[in-house]
Amino acid sequence: AAAPERFRGIRCTGAWDPDPRIAAAPEPGRYMDAGFRAGFAELAPLGLSSDVSCRYHQLAEVVDLARTFADTTIILNHVGGITGIGTYAGRQEEVFAAWRKGLTELAQCANVVVKLGGLSMEYCGFAWHERPLPPTSEELAAATQRYFETVIDLFGAERCMFESNFPVDKVSCSYNVLWNSFKRITAAYSASDKAKLYHDTAARVYRLS
Repeated sequence: AAAPERFRGIRCTGAWDPDPRIAAAPEPGRYMDAGFRAGFAELAPLGLSSDVSCRYHQLAEVVDLARTFADTTIILNHVGGITGIGTYAGRQEEVFAAWRKGLTELAQCANVVVKLGGLSMEYCGFAWHERPLPPTSEELAAATQRYFETVIDLFGAERCMFESNFPVDKVSCSYNVLWNSFKRITAAYSASDKAKLYHDTAARVYRLS
């Protein structure tokens, strides 16, 4: 009511894990819940999008949500929730393979776009926050490049947008260093793809002037 011309969509996290350090939602299965979906069905008629947040092992739920509500634009936050602490520690390659498989299926849903970021959070398992000095942009780029490039390869630049996830990511690095790492990762990309990743996709999806 205060600013209807600026209201674009909603965000309700479904990110859950048995480890409370990794979970953001209080219970599993939120995106499969009938009550949640009854409300979700109201978005498309109102012209609203939905940001969703999950952990990588919940990507199948997002796929089901996207297929059921194919007329609703869904923005997957934080590249789908890579985990690397607790029971996931030391399982980086296993997690990567399962995450990529889930994203490959999700990429078939044309109504889904992805935010590229969020890998500096503690639960992702890179442990940058435990170091005496924060990582450089070169170190961030080296550690995260394969994740972002995987998403871009699967969805295309026109369905991806970089995000800062600040102030949450501040636990690991500074704002400038984070964005410099993104620029390093995309240094060889075309001007057209860079425009999509850094501006055009976000402007189109959130209908920004």
